Amino acid sequence: MKIAILSPFYPYRGGLAQLNARLYTELSGHNEVKAFTFTTLYPDLLFPGKTQYVAEGDTATVVDSIRVLNSINPFSYIRTARCINKYAPDLLIIPYWMSFLAPAYGSVCLFLNKRTKIVALVHNAIPHEKRFVDKSFARFFFNRCNAFIVMSEPVRQDLLSLKKDARILLQPHPIYDQYAERTDKAAACKRLGIRDDKKNLLFFGLIRDYKGLDILIEAMGVLDGSYQLIIAGESYGSFDKYAELINQSPLKDNIVVFEQYIPDDMVSTLFSAADVLVLPYKSATQSGVVALAYQMELPMVATDVGALGTTVKDSNTGLVVPEPASGDVAKGIREFFDSDIQSYRDNLKREKKRLSWGNFTRSIESFFSTL
Repeated sequence: MKIAILSPFYPYRGGLAQLNARLYTELSGHNEVKAFTFTTLYPDLLFPGKTQYVAEGDTATVVDSIRVLNSINPFSYIRTARCINKYAPDLLIIPYWMSFLAPAYGSVCLFLNKRTKIVALVHNAIPHEKRFVDKSFARFFFNRCNAFIVMSEPVRQDLLSLKKDARILLQPHPIYDQYAERTDKAAACKRLGIRDDKKNLLFFGLIRDYKGLDILIEAMGVLDGSYQLIIAGESYGSFDKYAELINQSPLKDNIVVFEQYIPDDMVSTLFSAADVLVLPYKSATQSGVVALAYQMELPMVATDVGALGTTVKDSNTGLVVPEPASGDVAKGIREFFDSDIQSYRDNLKREKKRLSWGNFTRSIESFFSTL
């Protein structure tokens, strides 16, 4: 097939750009694929992080893409559609994760050649941090799509609530396999400058309110000194409230913070230093960090929200706590270290094979052939 992908690619950074690069590479094995991306993704005033772009020294997959779409410039919507029409793809894939981009995506679709099938790869049909325009904006885009790929049942349900006749493929999130494998814990801790004689808990990824870092910091306050918490990720918004909670914690000296964008070459070190990944989320549909835990073969303690709890329970790759509350999370962490951790690691190896990119690509290519 002749396939176009419209989404963030290099020089944009982050998990979404990395996933798109991997998708581009896999689909290129049996198809002709061209990448189209943004000249402006988020205006600087609206971007909550430090930078949207890959920094000097970061390792990132460089994809040869056409930078054409400005998310807030309607004239660029027409230019983007013209560029895609000139390429004349059989199929256009548009990853979707937030309503801010729906007007741009939906408008581009209005000007596309009708023979091009449009498939939305939906990460979140309805955002975690909801706004009153989310559903109407999403419908504007979704009503212009021929089919959809989702990676969890909650996202499928959210999508059907917005478009009842949606044609949907549900295919679980593939692993992030571009990172180095886990290494020795002591060596990783030495590289990070932290103690290796503790039960190391890892909180990893963008720090946003719904991910419950405040719950985990409070949970540390009821654990004993044998535990150490590693916080690694860039805060979208002020980190002040978390810093205050850490300062108030009786175990503040056992909390290590890397409040920054985590470059690719640091990921393996962080996961190698950890004994368990803790996901104290207040809400969730799916999590790319879970796919990363599979790749790194690191067991999890997760809250039972959205598809998060179901995914961990069904795969038996960690322990699930009933509520996003500090007491439940602390209890779950203690129980984890008293459980059969090796069985979780064995199951992680199995899931790592099942959720390979090869399986993901074969499934979606089969779906494309039916459109």
